Amino acid sequence: MSTIRKTITLTDQQGAWIKDRINEGYFTNDSEYLRDLIRRDQERHSDIERIRQALIQGEQSGMSDRSPDDIIQAVIKRQQTSGEL
Repeated sequence: MSTIRKTITLTDQQGAWIKDRINEGYFTNDSEYLRDLIRRDQERHSDIERIRQALIQGEQSGMSDRSPDDIIQAVIKRQQTSGEL
């Protein structure tokens, strides 16, 4: 994977925050910290998009004839089967 060199400007407080994370052993350098932030943001965006698509699919599927209790039980059963619960 190729890399691109970027120059960024931070406040003193932001720079100190990154330095503290490095000094505490969470990261080895500034770049590692910033790449971690970007990865987390990418994951968050992906999660939001997945939820958005599920909501759209739910809206397009129409009204359910199942009761709320039936739906809850189906979710619990699905999670137990998949090992999520």
